[in-house]
Amino acid sequence: MLMGGAALDAVGVPLPDETLAAARASDGILLGAIGGYKWDNNEKHLKPETGLLDIRAGLGVFANLRPVTVFPQLVHASPLKKDIAEGVDIMVVRELTGGIYFGRPRGFGTNDNGEETGFNTEIYSVSEIDRIARVAFEVARKRGGKLCSVDKANVLEASMLWRKRVTAIASEFPDVELSHMYVDNAAMQLVRNPKQFDTIVTNNIFGDILSDEASMITGSIGMLSSASVGESGPGLFEPIHGSAPDIAGQDKANPIATILSGAMLLKYGLGAENAAKRIETAVEQTLDNGFRTGDIYSPGTTLVGCKRMGMEVLKALESQE
Repeated sequence: MLMGGAALDAVGVPLPDETLAAARASDGILLGAIGGYKWDNNEKHLKPETGLLDIRAGLGVFANLRPVTVFPQLVHASPLKKDIAEGVDIMVVRELTGGIYFGRPRGFGTNDNGEETGFNTEIYSVSEIDRIARVAFEVARKRGGKLCSVDKANVLEASMLWRKRVTAIASEFPDVELSHMYVDNAAMQLVRNPKQFDTIVTNNIFGDILSDEASMITGSIGMLSSASVGESGPGLFEPIHGSAPDIAGQDKANPIATILSGAMLLKYGLGAENAAKRIETAVEQTLDNGFRTGDIYSPGTTLVGCKRMGMEVLKALESQE
């Protein structure tokens, strides 16, 4: 189904009604990266990224799960020292349909001095915070039992309410250890000592930034998948990277994030955990066999393109009994 730039070119809108209808009627959605330089100067409602925001809102997927795992085979690809990167396994739970990306009022105006201004609104309700907090606590409970809530409660009223509600919800999960951290400190700690984190929960804009930062611990943003889920209905599964228009058509992109997004669809969307595990194992086997796209290449490994990497994962998958 068409969406983003392809939809703009074909029908003039970034999210056609039939695409949203098909998504709502499905059991799960695997979404490719969207966007590109071609549409950068479009009006906001005609940008590919608007379609992404609209499909998230249209599906009611408010919780974005972004695993950050350093594969043993790629620890040397990390920009961090081996002893810092080795063993990192973090889940970032990002609130996806509220906050400054959706808050109103927003727009352009003129101040008292006659200068043009641009403004956005960071706003959260109790119900929005409570539901993402519960998702995060449940995720932490199934992992290492530690949840760090990231905010800016020393400055922002929206963050003050965020901290208040997350603390209140913690009473429902006495088996999960809750901590709080300001976002600027969290950004520093992710590169200083990432293994201190197990599960992180944060708002939309902080989660957007921190998960991209955390992705580089793994060696490349091309390695990271994500799942976006709601209270009911199908989930949305996609790589966290963009469309990389600078290398479009050159057979250079890393397909692993998209492949692992397919595994997350099977696991979280369809409940097919064994099938998901087969894909994850195939990816690890391909890395064990030394195949690397350019973003994760290191001397002594085999440099391949996007198509070859996908074929090697498929071979590893088919070789499983």
